[in-house]
Amino acid sequence: MAELKIEYLLATDLVPYENNSRTHSQQQVDQIKRSMNEFGFTNPILLDENNGIIAGHGRLQAAQELDIKLVPTITLKGLTKAQRKAYVIADNQLALNAGWDNNILAQELSELEKLNFDLDLIGFDNNEISGLMFEDKEHYPDSSAKEIDPDDYNMGHQCPKCGFEFDDNK
Repeated sequence: MAELKIEYLLATDLVPYENNSRTHSQQQVDQIKRSMNEFGFTNPILLDENNGIIAGHGRLQAAQELDIKLVPTITLKGLTKAQRKAYVIADNQLALNAGWDNNILAQELSELEKLNFDLDLIGFDNNEISGLMFEDKEHYPDSSAKEIDPDDYNMGHQCPKCGFEFDDNK
């Protein structure tokens, strides 16, 4: 296998794949833009030998909206036509097949919150974050309590252990 090399190319020189079946809503492109602003352009666009995009259509759209002229790319050389077509799909689908360890995720979200990190930057919506953090046993009141008085625990408002603010509309 050949060594991968990052090259910075003009965004305008890249050719989107006309049969790309993956869609990117404006909301998702906005999330990519916020991520790029926070972390940088950390995931290069994958190209074929003719500057055709194999993976990274959403990243290119975000970069163009941010007026980024030079984007990091990696050219995948030697792929057959079938391999290129398949990788366009596989790159997106394989990531979707992954799961989450919700306990660890909730702990990490809790740590990020304590560090005052903007949780909007990680791609989960507020309802998902609230649900994950409420599922985390750290956010439950003492399980030995026989009856929970909402006034004692501020239930529906704030976690008694970490201070997480819950949505009152749930």
